[in-house]
Order: sequence, then C-alpha cells, then structure tokens
Amino acid sequence: MQTQHNRERGLKWIGGFKLFMGLLLTVVATGVLALIHKDVEAVVAHWVSLLRFDPENRHIAAPLAQLGLLEDKQLKEIGGFTFVYAGLLLTEGVGLLMKKRWVEFLAVIATASFIPLEIHEVIKRFGFGRLSLLIINVGIVWFLLRSLKREPGSSLAA
Repeated sequence: MQTQHNRERGLKWIGGFKLFMGLLLTVVATGVLALIHKDVEAVVAHWVSLLRFDPENRHIAAPLAQLGLLEDKQLKEIGGFTFVYAGLLLTEGVGLLMKKRWVEFLAVIATASFIPLEIHEVIKRFGFGRLSLLIINVGIVWFLLRSLKREPGSSLAA
C-alpha cells in the first residue's frame, strides 16, 4: 500500500529528476544554438581534444563527421525542439514539486508517449543507457498511475 509519505517522496524524486533533465536540455539547446554560423565539426573536435578523448576513436570520429553535415537551419530546428521539450520537462518538474495534480496527468501522458520510441531504440541499437532510460520512464509512469489511482478524488480511483 502506497502511503501518503511515500507518494509525496516519490513525487519529489520524479519532480527533481524532471527538473534536472529540463535544465540539462536547456543547456544543450543553448549550446546547439550557439553553433549557428560556426564550423560545428571544428568546434566539437576542439571540445573532444580538451576533454582528452581520442578523435580517431570510431565512436567519436563517425559522429564528428556527421556534425560537419549539419546546416544552420537544422541546428535551429534541433535547438528549438530541444527548448520545447526542456520546457515540458521543467513544467512537469516544477508542477510535481508544487504538488499540482494536473501535472501528474501531464507527466503520465508525456512520459508514456516516449516509451514506444524508447522500446524501438533499445531493440534497434541496444545500449545500457537506452535500457536504463526506458526502465526509469516505465517506473515513473507506473508510480504516477498508482499514485493517481489511489488518491481520493481521482477519476482513476476504483
């Protein structure tokens, strides 16, 4: 049985996770937009060397070459989409931390909508990072659905 204390603690953890991811994506989006009108491949190669990664490593060299193909229009689209998604995550994070019930419904819908894509990605190119993200998101949806179902006044209550 999910106690009120466990529910609130779980919502705080999920809210904090969503808030962290939203802030991280805001930084990523800002970085992507900062690459407009620049040689993307050269900028990223510079960062790779500063971080002391081997630029000849196949896991670095192939994506680095692909970055050189990006045009300003694509960077704007990627940056814009990333800002929109960051905004959604920030809304979910703040709303969950403020215990706004409507955000619980939003979080279930938004998080669950990515699960089919995540399953496809895990099957297509297995990786522990992808699998971990899938497991985390399934856990979040499961927790929020249980929380909504058990909360009095919920339209999900049995």
